[in-house]
Amino acid sequence: MKIHEIERHQAQPQHLDIVLHLDPGLFWFKGHFAAQPLLPGVAQLDWVMHYATTLLAPEHRFHSIKNVKFQAPLLPDTTVTLTLDWDAGRQILAFRFQRHDGSERHTASSGKIRLCR
Repeated sequence: MKIHEIERHQAQPQHLDIVLHLDPGLFWFKGHFAAQPLLPGVAQLDWVMHYATTLLAPEHRFHSIKNVKFQAPLLPDTTVTLTLDWDAGRQILAFRFQRHDGSERHTASSGKIRLCR
């Protein structure tokens, strides 16, 4: 099963918000962990790079992680917003996953990735 994208907002060329629903049938949840499945950090980074290199910086690729912080688990059947900010001059991509908890949003993970051509 693929990522379930609910909506996408790109008001500026360097800024992108994507609302996603974490379907319990996603491949990433299988075996990670039996008692309480959660979305692994590697999956989150994969999605960040997919959207960044597809929509914000198509001629770029991964260079290095400047920092990453996993603050709260992303669980099945959760709605999240992935926010990407691309600084082309510095070649730095900032990202943040926020869980939707009713009308509030809580940061689950964030970081910065250096991209290169």
